[in-house]
Amino acid sequence: MSNIRLFFQKSLSLNSISKLDKYQSHYLVKVMRLNIGESFSLFNEKGEWRAEIKDISKGIVNFLVKNKLRSVSNNREIWLAFSPIKFNYQNLMIQKATELGVTKFIPILTDRTIVRKINEKRLNKIIIEASEQSNRLNIPKLNKISNLDTFLKQNQSTNIIFGDINSNNNNLNIKNLDPICILIGPEGDFTARERNSILKLKNIIPIKINENILRSETAAISITSIISFKMLS
Repeated sequence: MSNIRLFFQKSLSLNSISKLDKYQSHYLVKVMRLNIGESFSLFNEKGEWRAEIKDISKGIVNFLVKNKLRSVSNNREIWLAFSPIKFNYQNLMIQKATELGVTKFIPILTDRTIVRKINEKRLNKIIIEASEQSNRLNIPKLNKISNLDTFLKQNQSTNIIFGDINSNNNNLNIKNLDPICILIGPEGDFTARERNSILKLKNIIPIKINENILRSETAAISITSIISFKMLS
């Protein structure tokens, strides 16, 4: 069976018939060269199904759902709170964090944030494509952009892993923590005022993962990798 996976937001069920959008149809027919009768996978928050191309009309793929491959399991929540950074670096961070299991992205504005806007449409496209490629079922949520003070008020009791170069802690125990929120600073780091506010949170865990000063996207990917690995233990 083909390992082609596509995210399909609408409801799916055994023997149901539906169609792909123009972009996905083009990908299957023109890029992957699939023909009528060949199979591919569709997934959403309810699970993953094997579908078969029933016919192709005016470039649009009509498919039949043949069987369910797997259901969604209750995975632990990993959130990534980050300050927007330059376009290419941010795209890389979102892609790799999605592959590593982040379930929600929380963009926040800080005093030293340089990039003040995000392209939600572009980032959601990257999230979906990374989810398709990495064999995951649930699509991470992208929150609306907000400021740091709002984030802190809304997460007074959240388990937050704070990437902090000034911390002496290099031990991370996440066994009973769910959800976990990773907090990464902007390119110029948090101000002293912001850092003090962060460290006052109830369930904050500051951690130093490297002696070197890491770029924002490097820190985000590194901490997410560490947490993902520990979740396997």
